[in-house]
Amino acid sequence: MYGERLLERLRNLPKAGELAPPALTVRVENPVCGDVLQLSVRVDHERVVEARFKAQGCPPTIACGSLVAEWLEGRSLKEASGLNAARLEQELGGLPAASRHAAALAVDAVRAVVAQFKASEAGEASPPGAGS
Repeated sequence: MYGERLLERLRNLPKAGELAPPALTVRVENPVCGDVLQLSVRVDHERVVEARFKAQGCPPTIACGSLVAEWLEGRSLKEASGLNAARLEQELGGLPAASRHAAALAVDAVRAVVAQFKASEAGEASPPGAGS
């Protein structure tokens, strides 16, 4: 059902955990299936220097959380904004149609982190869906 790249990621789960404040932390949820993804990042000069994830849900959601946290490190927020679900699916060797929501949830988390960073830089309140 799942490809070898996804299964290998599940065996190792790099970047699992969370970062303490002042890291930015967001929590996104898929209301249809109930999957939850929390993404924590530490940003320096608009570049992600450290990222961690916590996930509750199906194996693809957990794998996508791990992949996105690993992928983010060292990237600019501008680069992060360009991430799309198709790229995550490809990196995992594909996802079954019923599991594609996992990649979309991970992209939503990245977008929420970028939005939270921009809001914090502008001195605004956190955007909806962002927790800290």
